[in-house]
Formats: sequence, structure tokens, C-alpha cells
Amino acid sequence: MMEPKWLWLSVLLLLLEGCRWYSTDACWEDERIALLQLKPFFNHYKDLNRWVEDKGSDCCQWERVECNISSSSSFGRVIGLFLYDTRRSYNERWYLNASLFLPFKELKLLHLDGNSIAGFVENEGPFCPFIANSQYENSFITFHFYNFIFNSIILLSLKDLYLAGNLFTGSSHANGKEIQLRMTNLEVLDLSNNLFKNDTFAILSGLPSLKSLYMGNNQLQGSIDIKDSGRQLNLTHLEEFDLSDNLIKDSIFASLSGLSNLKYLHISSNQLNGSIDMKVSGWCDLKNLEKLDIKENAFEGILPYCLGNLTSLLELDISDNQFTGNLTHLANLSSLRSVTLSRNRCQISMPFLSLANLPNLKFLLADENNIVMEPNSFHTSIPKFQLNVFSLSKCTTDKGLSLQPPKFLYYQYDLGYVDLSYNYFSETVPLWLLENNTKLENLFLLGNSFIGPLLLPQLPNPKVSVIDISNNKLQGQIPTNICSTFPNLEWLLLSKNAFEGNIPPCLSGMDTLSFLDLSDNHLSGRLPEELIMGSSLDILRLSNNNLSGKIVPMMFNTSKLSNLYLDGNNFTGEIPDIDVSASDLSYSSLEDIDLSNNSFNGKLPRWIGNVPHLKRLALSNNHFEGSIPMELCNLYKLEFLELSQNNLSGSIPSCFNPPYLRHVHVKRNRLSGPLTLVFSSSALVTLDLRGNNLTSNIPKRIGTFSALSVLLLKDNHLNGEIPVQLCKLYSLSIIDLSGNMFSGPIPSCLGNLTLAMQEKKSRMDDYFYIANRIQHLLVPIDIWFDLSHVFPSSSMKEWIEFTTKSVSYSYGGDILKHMSGIDLSCNRLTGQIPVELGNLSEIRSLNLSHNNLVGVIPSSFSQLKQIESLDLSYNNLSGRIPIQLVELNFLEVFSVAHNNLSGSTSEPKAQFGTFDESSYEGNPLLCGPPLQNNCSKTDSPTTVPTTADDEGEGSFMDTYVFCVSFLVSYVIVLLVIFVVLYINPYWRQAWFSFIESCHHNFVATQL
Repeated sequence: MMEPKWLWLSVLLLLLEGCRWYSTDACWEDERIALLQLKPFFNHYKDLNRWVEDKGSDCCQWERVECNISSSSSFGRVIGLFLYDTRRSYNERWYLNASLFLPFKELKLLHLDGNSIAGFVENEGPFCPFIANSQYENSFITFHFYNFIFNSIILLSLKDLYLAGNLFTGSSHANGKEIQLRMTNLEVLDLSNNLFKNDTFAILSGLPSLKSLYMGNNQLQGSIDIKDSGRQLNLTHLEEFDLSDNLIKDSIFASLSGLSNLKYLHISSNQLNGSIDMKVSGWCDLKNLEKLDIKENAFEGILPYCLGNLTSLLELDISDNQFTGNLTHLANLSSLRSVTLSRNRCQISMPFLSLANLPNLKFLLADENNIVMEPNSFHTSIPKFQLNVFSLSKCTTDKGLSLQPPKFLYYQYDLGYVDLSYNYFSETVPLWLLENNTKLENLFLLGNSFIGPLLLPQLPNPKVSVIDISNNKLQGQIPTNICSTFPNLEWLLLSKNAFEGNIPPCLSGMDTLSFLDLSDNHLSGRLPEELIMGSSLDILRLSNNNLSGKIVPMMFNTSKLSNLYLDGNNFTGEIPDIDVSASDLSYSSLEDIDLSNNSFNGKLPRWIGNVPHLKRLALSNNHFEGSIPMELCNLYKLEFLELSQNNLSGSIPSCFNPPYLRHVHVKRNRLSGPLTLVFSSSALVTLDLRGNNLTSNIPKRIGTFSALSVLLLKDNHLNGEIPVQLCKLYSLSIIDLSGNMFSGPIPSCLGNLTLAMQEKKSRMDDYFYIANRIQHLLVPIDIWFDLSHVFPSSSMKEWIEFTTKSVSYSYGGDILKHMSGIDLSCNRLTGQIPVELGNLSEIRSLNLSHNNLVGVIPSSFSQLKQIESLDLSYNNLSGRIPIQLVELNFLEVFSVAHNNLSGSTSEPKAQFGTFDESSYEGNPLLCGPPLQNNCSKTDSPTTVPTTADDEGEGSFMDTYVFCVSFLVSYVIVLLVIFVVLYINPYWRQAWFSFIESCHHNFVATQL
């Protein structure tokens, strides 16, 4: 009888277990319904498509939902909701019914960030009870909650609270009531990226368990004290404290001494300055501190000696300050793994003796400090550490000191990243650095003075991916074993050396090579076709070598290469056309093509118009002829066009109007026809059409070129008046209309131009970062250093020519950014010089010479405080030279020669004491030094007048002299007549008879 009972009992248990597993195989029904009730509030972007009302749908498989799969009793329960970034409208403030979350009894992780939630509907289920009753462990409530949410947050079980990226101001009072966060179990609080001010700390008094407090990127400023009205906040368990990216000015607060458990202190990017007295501020007591980050402040002086007491320190970052002295205080910090002290004034001893006894040191970054040689530097010191990352670039040394790479590197075997750039290290490239470090991936030795041939290890080093030894003095041929030594090389940069010979053929077969820069060497021979067509190259720079031969057109039909630079070589012949019907160029990845400064001839290839992604095209300084092909109108993405110094003729195609075109250079060709301004791109910054045969006037439509900063139309056949529409182009800073036939007056509104510094006119390069692929080296200590090197994606530079100081200069880079000038010389302009031109306070060059201008030199020119060159020669100007011009302290070139000026020359002081006779010649009425004819006392300049009228000082003086002279002469004539008539009776009788006869005749005539 017992056996059947046990059998039935076993069957029943199996059925119950099966039912239990069936019931928990999916999420719980009440939670599925609750999720569907939440869906309308978080589905603005329709990314909750799998949240459906089908009862058979398992909500544990829905996106943004996480369920418990480890505990049998809670299997299928929702434990995580990732409802972040579902409504990003900043203006759409809405309130969430918190009772919708009540069914989730075991919810531990809640993401509500990025939803513009303004608060909670308390009368429909307040937020506080459901969190307190549901055993929350994490709650991410970030981005656009508002201040008064603090009134409703009393989350007793909450452990992690993230309120980052909102608009909290953090006032400790609301509606007259004190606000406090009373969450006794809270361990992590993130208040970063808000608008908190100093009184925020008063809110934190109810957080006794807090371990991590993040307040970076707020508005904390001035002196910071984490005491609440004199009461010490109960933050004794605090381990991580982040105050970065604020406006804190005073030395860090003294209350740090109460944070004995602090492990991580981050106060970078503030306004802290002066020296650090760690003993006074309590830093000496931070025995448990493991990470200290005080970078990007203004600390100065020597490193505090108390730093040596922080024996638990693992990571130290003091970069971007003004610390001085040596590193001896770090000598006993045996736990240190990473030290970053770049961009200070520290004294770095080449043997690194002060750090030699740190066995755990893996990362050492000491860029832009001072290298010194210690007296015992000749002793070889074998350090106890094995570095993974070492960077010592752009350091300064004593003059005349010849340096070599640090010898301690000879004993390093785990290096993955080495940067010794721009230190003027001499002798040969350290071969042992490559031989000893088989894990080396990135090596940067650019900007030194290494000499001799480039020697490579005999054994392969497959880890190396980036080598940059540019800008040195290396000679000889590029080693032919470079491909076998570094089979996985991705970036090879050997530019600006003295390499000669041919390009190693093996480079064509490297499957991983993506960036090859051999520019500015003495390489010769032909360009291997396979280097372009059969390789994986993205960027190929062979500029400024002695390469020769012809170009095969199929080189341009590549799906991989994006940037091709062959400028500055000896390539010859025509560039043959490609049969577009047979060769599909739509797959071409080319964005930059630079073939300038060669000896190509023939016509411009039409197939270039079929390269779909082309952004920059440079074919200048060749022998191309014929017209600009209509096919260029297809280059929709074109940003930069350089066709200067060829023999191109005809007109610019009327269809050529790329919408993104920024820089156009077609100078010194033979283009003709009217200036129709087909370039109507609103992005146009530079328009250079100098030295052609263009005719007609400047169209008024030029006023729509809102971004135009540089307008160069010199040496054409343009006529008409200078359009006032130029005055609407507030970005204009350089104007050259010289050598044309413009007539009429100078527009006075040109004085309204600001001529302000323009970044866009000098920047054309798009920069990108080289990924150093050594992030895995940083994982063990959970940090990240910016070890990226920046390279321009294009080698094309924006350069312009502008004549100033009687010399034609080339401007580029930062110099072009700051340059401003107006050249209207060699035209037929008439009228007076507008007084308003004196408002151009930022102008550096003004040339109005060789015109037909009349009137006086405006005294307002004394306001041209930045001007360096002022040329008013060869006009018909009159009057005196305004004596206020001596206030122009930067004036280097000045000419008023060949006018009709009178009076004295400018007083020979300051800059005017440097000008010779040629500045004033051709003015017969001028006198004074440096001219030969001396001035009389009446011609000498007097005191500076208190007012300056629109006609200038010279006009006023000439009018005054004329009036006085006329009045004196008139009085003298009258007196002479009276005296003669009084003395001689005969003349008196004759005079009276003459008067009587005249009167009689007048009366008779009237009758």
C-alpha cells in the first residue's frame, strides 16, 4: 500500500515543479501589464516596438528590460529598466506618475536619464514609498530633473543615485523649508553636470553611508568648505570625491583632514593657484588616498614634501600646472603605478634616479618640462620598474647641451608606447629600443636631430604598428627590410629627412599599411603603381621629392585611397582621360588630390568630375591649358579648388557652384569674360582670381557671400565703381582690387568693416587622431590617458599672397588668421579719402596709391593703431600731413610721395624717425627732414589742434593764411589811394572828375 502512495506523491511533486517552471519561464503578468502602462511615456522614438499586449510575449525579452535569471524564488522578476534618452526635448517638462513603478517589487536598477522629467505626481503614488518598499539598489535618474525633486526623495534603501546632467541649482531651501537628502544607505551620489553652487553641501548632511560623491562640472566657486553652518558633515566613509571642472579659486579646503577614508580626489580644471601647504590643509592625513588628480589648475612652487606620506598612492596627475623643482618627494611612494606631470616646470633628471625605486610604476608622462643633467648622470642606474608607457616630449634643456635618449630605457622590456619627440636628441636612432622591447607598438621620435642611416632590428617585431621619425636628419636609403621587420605596420612617417633612392617596393604589398608619409626627402625614380592600386593605403604623401615619370590614370580608380599627395615632384606629360563608361569611378574613395608644382601639361582631365567624394583638388603651377571642363560642375562635395599658375583660358563654367566650396584659387591664368561670380556658395571664404583677363564690374550679388573673408581680384580688367555691397560682408578682412580700372569714389562704408581675426580663413585642415591601440595596457589600473597624436587629414594648406610694405608676402596659418588689409592701388579712383576709413582700427595694411584722389589726408588715420603699411603715393592730395600720424607706433612703411602736399613733414620721432626721403618726394611744397629743403618758421608745425574737422588740419591752415593776407593787402591798397589823392591835387581833381563822369553815364543809361 505504501508504494502506490509514494508513486502518486512523486508524480504530484513533478507536476507542481513543472507548473512552477512553466509559470516562471516568462516575466510576471502584473509586471508585464505595468510595463505596458509605462510604454506611452517612454516610446516617443518608437523604440519599444517589442512591448506588445500579446499575453504570450515574454517581457524579459523586451528591449530595455532586465529580469532575474539567477534566483529561483524571484525568477522572471524585473530587476532593471533602462528607460534613458526616450524624450530629449528640453522644453517639454512633464511629470511622471511614480505609482506606475509599484508592481516592480524587486527593481534594483532604474535608468530615467535624458527624459526631461520635471517631477512626480505625488497624489497618485508618491515616489518615496515605492522605492523604500522595493529594495532598490541602484537608481539612475539623470538629465533634466529640477530642483524641487529633492523634496520628495527620501529613499531609505537606495544605494546609488545618479542625478547627473540636469539643471539643479542645489539651493538648500525651498518654499522656506530646509532641504536635506535623508538616505542612510546611499553610497554613491552623482550630482555632476548641473548648476550647483557652494550651498549644495548643506543638502548632504543626511548621508552617513556615502562613499562616492561626484560634483564635477558645476558652478562651485571661490572658497569651498564642506561644513554645514559650522557643523562637520557626516562624510567619514567618503572614498571618492570629484570636484573637477568648477570655478574653485582658493586652495583646497582644510576639512579634508576629516576624510580619512578618502581614496580618490579629483579637483582638476579649477582655478586653484599658489603653492600647496598640505600639512595645513590636512592632506598629510590622507593615508588611504590612491588617486590624486589636480591637473589643469595654476598651482606653483615645488611639490609638497608631504606628498611622500601618501604611501597608498597609485595614480598621481599634476599636469598642466606651474610646479617647479625635482621629484624627490615621490621616491618612497612604492605603490605608484602612474605619474603624469606633463606641462609643468619640473626639473627632470635624465637618469630618473628619484623614481628608480618604484617597482610598480607602469606609466610615466613628463612632457614639456625641463631636462637637467645631474652630476652623477654618467652612472648607470638600473630602475626597479618596467614601464608600459613613457612620454618625454617637447622638453627644454640648457643651451648647448647635447642630449641622448634616456639610458634607463635600455633596461626596459615591456614598453608599448614611447614618445621622445621634439627634444633635440642627437646621434643615431636608438636601435636597442626596438630590439629590447618586443611589445612595442607605437614609437614617436619626430622633431629631433638623429643622424645617419636608419638601422632596423634583424628579427621581426610584429607588434609595431606606428613609427614616426619625421623631421630629423636621417640619410641614406629607406631600409629594404622595413617590411619584414614590421610586418603589421599601419603608420609609417619618415617625412622631412634626407632619405634618397627609390621607394622600397615591398611597401606595395603591406596589407595593414594605411598611412605612408615619405614627403620632403630626396627620393627619386618612378612611382610604383602597386603602391596605390594594390595596397591598403588610405593616405599617401610623397610631396616634395624628386620622383619623375608619368602618372597612370588607373591610379585614381581606387576604392581604398582617400588622400593622394604627389605635389612638388618632377612628374611630366599629360594625365590621360579615363573611359568613364568602362571604369566606374563611383567606387573611388579619393577626397584629396594634390598634383601641384609638377610639369604636367595638356588639358585638365575630365574624369575628375566623376570622382564622387572629392573635397580638395590642387593642380596649380603646372602647364595645363585649355578651358576648365564642364565636368567639374559635378563635384558636389568640393571644398577647395587650386588651379593657379597654369595656362587655362576661356571662362569659368556657369554651372560650377559646389555648395560647400570654401577656398577658390585660380590666379595667374588667362581666364577671360565678365566676372559673373558663379561661385555663389554661402560657405565661400577665399576667392582668388588675380592675374587673369576678367572684365566688367563686380556684381552686386557679391553682398550675399556672407562668409567671404579674402577677396583677391588684382591685375584684371575690371571696371566700374567699387560696389557698396562689399560693406555688408562683415567677415571681410583682406581686399585686393589693385591693378584694375575701377573708378568713382571709395565707398565710405568700408570704414564699417571690423577686419576682425578670422579663424576660418586660415584653417582648412580637418584633424583626426591616430588610435594608438594600447588601451589594453591601461586596463589593469582602470585609467585612461590621452595618448593620441593629432595629424591633419589633409596636407593642403591655405596660403594667400598679399602685397604690403611694397613687397608681396605669402600668408598662411596663424599669420593669415591675424592679417588684414585693403589694397585699392593702381586704379582710377577719384574724390576724397573717406574720413570713415579711420575706423579700421584693426587694419595692418592700407594702399590707396596710384589713383586720382584729391583733398587732404584725414587726421582720423591716427586711429589706425595696428597699421604697419600706409601708402597714399601718386595721387593729387593736398594740404598738410596730419601731425597726429606720429601716434602710429607700428607703422613700418609710409609713403605720401608724388602728391601736392605742403607744409612740414611729420616730426621725426617714433616710427617717423625711420622714414627716408623717398616717403615724401614729389611734393614741391613739402619741407623739413628728411627732405633737403628746410622749413621757415611759418612752415614749422605748431601745437596739435584740439579739434580735427573733416577737411583736415592742412586745409584749415591754408584758408587762414589766405584770409589774413587778403585783408592786409586790401587795407594797404586803400591807404595808398587815400595818401596819393591827399598829396597830389591834380590826381585828386582827375579822380573826382572820373567818378562824376561814371555817375553821369550810369544815370543816363538807366533813364
